[in-house]
Amino acid sequence: MSEIVVVKIGTSSLTQPETGLLALANIATLVETLSQLRQQNYDVILVSSGAVGIGCARLGLTERPKTIDLKQAVAAVGQGRLMRTYDDLFASLGQPIAQVLLTRGDFERRASYVSVRRTLRKLLEIGVVPVVNENDTVSYDELKFGDNDTLSAQLADLIGAHWLFILTDVDRLYSADPRHNPDAEPIVRVTNLSELESAEIGGQGSQWGTGGMATKIRAAGIATKAGVRTVITQGRSPQNILKILQGEPIGTCFDPQASAASARKRWIAHGTLPSGRLFLDTGAVSAIAERGKSLLSAGIAALEGEFQSEDAVILCNAQGREIARGLVNYSSAELQLIRGQKSDQIESILGYVGAETVIHRDNLVLS
Repeated sequence: MSEIVVVKIGTSSLTQPETGLLALANIATLVETLSQLRQQNYDVILVSSGAVGIGCARLGLTERPKTIDLKQAVAAVGQGRLMRTYDDLFASLGQPIAQVLLTRGDFERRASYVSVRRTLRKLLEIGVVPVVNENDTVSYDELKFGDNDTLSAQLADLIGAHWLFILTDVDRLYSADPRHNPDAEPIVRVTNLSELESAEIGGQGSQWGTGGMATKIRAAGIATKAGVRTVITQGRSPQNILKILQGEPIGTCFDPQASAASARKRWIAHGTLPSGRLFLDTGAVSAIAERGKSLLSAGIAALEGEFQSEDAVILCNAQGREIARGLVNYSSAELQLIRGQKSDQIESILGYVGAETVIHRDNLVLS
């Protein structure tokens, strides 16, 4: 089976900083690089930002839209232009592509999640490069990834990728922002995200983008937990991807974790959108966090939010700190009745036989 490479490129690497117009020379280099990867028998998925920025340039807007309806309209304008550019350039090299637009809801619903994976795998099987973007035209806050860094990491997890390349406006990660701190030290390799606790991580990058270095590090955390080697590197030099795959120490490389959680548990952790919170007593926290046990109704002290059976919820200790996430076997209305009660009392309280556990350990993942 071919190795799968996911490449995410940001708006700052696709557009000219002064005008917001397409940086055609850089896009052409990116397309040539990805086509070369295909010729070397890699399966390639491109996660591309840029629709909103390009739409702004076409409409003469001087700043990123601040309202959701204007952003959706501008994205609709820019997405067509972006895809036409990609299609023309890939076609000149004989490489077919496909547009794939996703929302958070496609990852939250298990059936949609599996369907997306099946479609992407079939596209790769027939030699197509999927070009993926968040569907900004229809997404609203509850169904947004928030940034394409997160989308690319979740996509790399979903598809079982071997590599995730996050192309940005700096050549690698630094201990501080090199644009403002001349003493910033380059970080070449990260074996554990805890190594970055002392680094000064900046916020949003360019005025047209939605992500900064912090979002890229969070994305690297999601991907490496899924066993995906992740590299942050310069978007203006996409040809470096070929060199990195050959072993050259370019950019910042995040090592994959040795033992990744199961695909289902990774979906629970990163793909679902929690609908409520359960606050646990000390005994339940210890049983879950230290002994890998399921959650029983007796350990629930309080809850908040409205949810149904099989929805995702956040599990918190008494101080409100998140310790885990999981899929519940009872609705919030049912849990209000049985919380703090022993499992053998559930039938008499609810009037029917329910599950012995509130969240089974197979549907629970530690934070």
